[in-house]
Amino acid sequence: MLYQEADRVAFYGGASRRDSDVAGHFQSYNPSNDEPICRIAISSHRTIDHAVLAAQAAFPSWSATPPVERARILQRAVALLRERNDQLARVETLDTGKPFSETSTVDIVTGADVLEYFANLVASGGLNGESFRLRPTAMVYTSKEPLGVCVGIGAWNYPIQIALWKSAPCLAAGNCMVYKPSEFTPLHAEYLANIYKEAGLPPGVFNVVYGAGDVGAYLTSHPLVAKVSFTGQVSTGKKVAGTAGGGMKYVTAELGGKSPLIVMPDADLERAVDVAMMANFFSTGQVCTNGTRVFVPREMTESFERALLEKMQYVRAGDLFDAATNFGPLNSREHWKKVTEYVRYGIETDKARLLCGGTDAPAELPAELRKGYWVRPTVFADCTDDMRIVKEEIFGPVMSILPYAGVDEAVTRANTTHLGLAAGVVGRDVGQCHSTVSRLEAGITWINTWGESPAEMAVGGWKQSGVGVENGRRGLDAWVRNKSTLVELESSTATVFSKL
Repeated sequence: MLYQEADRVAFYGGASRRDSDVAGHFQSYNPSNDEPICRIAISSHRTIDHAVLAAQAAFPSWSATPPVERARILQRAVALLRERNDQLARVETLDTGKPFSETSTVDIVTGADVLEYFANLVASGGLNGESFRLRPTAMVYTSKEPLGVCVGIGAWNYPIQIALWKSAPCLAAGNCMVYKPSEFTPLHAEYLANIYKEAGLPPGVFNVVYGAGDVGAYLTSHPLVAKVSFTGQVSTGKKVAGTAGGGMKYVTAELGGKSPLIVMPDADLERAVDVAMMANFFSTGQVCTNGTRVFVPREMTESFERALLEKMQYVRAGDLFDAATNFGPLNSREHWKKVTEYVRYGIETDKARLLCGGTDAPAELPAELRKGYWVRPTVFADCTDDMRIVKEEIFGPVMSILPYAGVDEAVTRANTTHLGLAAGVVGRDVGQCHSTVSRLEAGITWINTWGESPAEMAVGGWKQSGVGVENGRRGLDAWVRNKSTLVELESSTATVFSKL
């Protein structure tokens, strides 16, 4: 099924701007069959300026709107998102290549949950400051003030979810946003903008521009922008943070990972395999928190590999709208080339033992999908820490099994990386799991599960995996600035110079 849609254009000031300046076009493709979906107009610098100015013009009124009234508008948007869940999920499936069984139960659902969470949080006093008596004649109070015009730069793997992760706390706190989706998955942005508009969001509070890195760079350096929130790869995140920091802008960056999963010696084998598969093959491995380095006790590796191979039959590629399909293609031809090159390198240069998978497309694919960006779920065994496939983020369905002799050794090896986004432990002794996970250098950790990031849970990376957090109460604080006020209650003590 080909998704027919008019060209995407910038959305600012509460409307699509089909007469705005265009700096060219790019084409969006269906990853499952390489067929074109629609063209997107690249926003010119002048168009971006208009979007920023629209946000700046909307900020005084929106920031002065009482939090409970902002919350009512955002809650109406939550209702619309849930009402149109399947329609939006179909768009996400066609744009990302993720199966409908996933997008219809995860992407919009979890994004709406985050919007609901922050709407409820600001309505119930989440933006309240503190007050205290400094001395008998003086008191201090603080307030949480919105920042102004903020920029959200989205990633291609969870387009609408990430757009909501950024816009929900931003708008709830009283800021206005200019949002740039990834050039690989841009279709959701106009839908979200129109949902916000229909819910009653004033013109200019949420705006959309399109383009690649040059558009993101222009936004990041824009003098009227107060904050940049970026999700993407480490190298780009460093550039964004450097440019924004140079302009003294606030920054949140959620970047890449090479996350370890430690299977404890007492782990239930079936559960350990299930968690490892979730940590590597969900969303075709295109998840920044993926647990791609699976540390398994040496004496358990043979049974772990055998159980894993038995369960690989349940990873099913095929028609993305078939309820039985749970494994899709990679997102783009460029990314397919990258992932298959890593797999080839693992076989030919790293000399890792290929347990299953490879560079071919899944054998069960019908002929009409063989032009898509498909790759088989791949597992390498007998891996060592110095292998390229073990050290570098692949961002695809590629698992590396690393045997270890003792837990202390596994922890040391797990931490030997410049990244620190996520980590996990699987084992029966929960106390030992807690002790082990506390020693892992990562900002997001799981015990006996993998991947869930509920709205209430603040998440963010350590080391070079990012700065700041998203979601949870701390996620709201990332979109405000503090103002402290000292009040002198007695005029006679106001100044030492009063009698001069």
